[in-house]
Amino acid sequence: MKTKSFLLFILSIAILAFTPYILAQESPQWHLPEGAKMRIGKGKINDIAYSADGMRLAVASSIGIWFYDVLTGKEVDLLIGHTDEVRSVSISPDGEKIASGSADGTIRLWDADTGDHIHTIKAHTSSVYKVEFSPDSKTIGSGGVGSYTYLWDADTGKLLHRFTLRTNQLRYTFAHPWVGSMAFSSDGKIIASGGSHSTVRLWNVETGQSVHTLTGHFYWIESVTFSPDGKTLASCDGFGTILLWDVDTGKHFRTLALKTNQHGSEARKVVFSPDGNTLISGGSNGIIRLWDIKTGESLRTLTEHTSAVISVVFSPDGKTIATGSVDGIIRMWNVDTEQYFRILTGHTPWVFSVVFSPDGKTIATGNSVGIIPLWNVGTGEHLHTFTGHTREVRSVVFSQDGKTIVSGSIDETIRLWDVDIGQSFRILKVPTRWAFSVALSPDSKVIASSSGLGTIHFWDVVKGHHIRTLTGHKSNVNSVVFSPDGKTIASGGDDTTVRLWDVNTGQYIHIFNGHTSYVTSVAFSPDGKTIASGSWDKTIRLSDTETRQHLRTLTGDTDWVESVAFSPDGKNIASGSRDKTFHLWDMETGLHLRTFKGHKGRVGSVVFSPDGNTLASGSGDGTVLLWDITPSQLPEDVNKDGIVNIQDLVMVANAFGEAAPDLNGDGVVNIQDLVIVATAFGNTASITDE
Repeated sequence: MKTKSFLLFILSIAILAFTPYILAQESPQWHLPEGAKMRIGKGKINDIAYSADGMRLAVASSIGIWFYDVLTGKEVDLLIGHTDEVRSVSISPDGEKIASGSADGTIRLWDADTGDHIHTIKAHTSSVYKVEFSPDSKTIGSGGVGSYTYLWDADTGKLLHRFTLRTNQLRYTFAHPWVGSMAFSSDGKIIASGGSHSTVRLWNVETGQSVHTLTGHFYWIESVTFSPDGKTLASCDGFGTILLWDVDTGKHFRTLALKTNQHGSEARKVVFSPDGNTLISGGSNGIIRLWDIKTGESLRTLTEHTSAVISVVFSPDGKTIATGSVDGIIRMWNVDTEQYFRILTGHTPWVFSVVFSPDGKTIATGNSVGIIPLWNVGTGEHLHTFTGHTREVRSVVFSQDGKTIVSGSIDETIRLWDVDIGQSFRILKVPTRWAFSVALSPDSKVIASSSGLGTIHFWDVVKGHHIRTLTGHKSNVNSVVFSPDGKTIASGGDDTTVRLWDVNTGQYIHIFNGHTSYVTSVAFSPDGKTIASGSWDKTIRLSDTETRQHLRTLTGDTDWVESVAFSPDGKNIASGSRDKTFHLWDMETGLHLRTFKGHKGRVGSVVFSPDGNTLASGSGDGTVLLWDITPSQLPEDVNKDGIVNIQDLVMVANAFGEAAPDLNGDGVVNIQDLVIVATAFGNTASITDE
């Protein structure tokens, strides 16, 4: 062991000393992660802000901060640097700075003209939910996980004040409190904030003293906003109730939406019009409502959004409203006509499932808002969206001829879609809770679906009839898959087991034990002889379907394994993880080949293209990344990433004394193999290598 470490250290120092550092070229798709060739989707929408001159729109997303030209609707920049999704964005009133708050617990300051990063405020120990500039641009307010509201010097990042939201008059509390909304008064003297404690607090910005504690809400506070004259505060809660308060006295004087509850379960955002006469709110049912402040009456509604409204913001001149929804659509509205004149698309919610069409030209994704978008693999262009599910789509699969898509949702339905027509032609009602996973037999005649009550169901595709229910798992069945010959299905569940079932009889054939936590994904090798299973125990287990023996355990994931997939030639296995990475493994040796990084959320789905040259990863950050994994023809390129580098050297060193990867053919990994890799350092391979 000491010899191997010493050799690795010496060779690493020598190679790094003489190898120039090569910067990756900037991608036309805005800062693609190293090794990725395309991004599908722009991540989910978390917040929206106008620039001070009203010419740009900033969108805080799960992968960074997107900027759009207001006149053309085109993307003009993407700011990256946070290590997790961006929850909030604010542009200083003087137009000089941008502040962003992230789930990584930091606030970043950016130059508004150049987009350059200025400095980072390590503000919170956990997620930052909200950042806001004061009217004079000198102070930043922030709130997040915890009971505190913070004030920071915008130039130095120095902490000025910390206010606690705790009070003895709580009506609705959480074990893990948060501050998710705040606003400065127009003169900058008062800051209001609200969160999980169901109260709104007002503080004096200069002295840090409490001004008022506003009680009256029974649920968590979603949004607070001051009227332009600073005399009125509006607050909305998680039940859709909007209260109006006199700022001077702290007295509640009007309630909106309490009786009619037009917003369903939540009012996401409230904002005053520049003249202060109208309040605009966005709700979880997608409705945007305009209210008369003097009378408290609802004036009119805007109903084009189909999912919860996340953000509502006025342009600086008050002529335009921008609204963002969970469905990934941003609409820009003319205030006078109340008609939207521009739609910004491409933002995408949590991706649960990714699948290639049989010809490899199209990708379908299942996501958290119940829609199934189709994408062109060659261009990344959005082709079509199937709508109909009312809750998240956990699983999607193509038929062998590519003409049908089958989707499973936790709305307790399975839908069959005609790809050419773009519509659902059959809906199957799941008899037991949810449809976590769906699989289609090789002849496309039978659907298997897994449920949340330990059952598996078979369906006749042509007739739409329920054929059979399989029982045996003790709890949620998370994944089902047909064997290549269609005679067997494998399933994995929360009971930590992997089970084999006979498709014709419905009887279980074998139970594979060994995992110590939930089994999230199962996959058959192309020849049907091996099953791979991924688990929350951070391992991948390989089992022989004929001998029923455990073959190998792959370890190296630092968090839950969410997805596993075999390459079409059966030589590699890909695994997606909750730690935002995914991995490539050698099937024969069990060697870890590559780690892919770049997602800002867990990787819940990985899949190979039919030709095996592309790997697609779907993530909780709302995007799908495509990675080129064309096999390298260089034997020294041990991990097959197209270049001989330090990673290959590490792999050889770590395998010292083993049988593979043996580069010189003497039957053992030794110093000669290290020398071979070191000599080839910097060599690259391409798809044209012979």
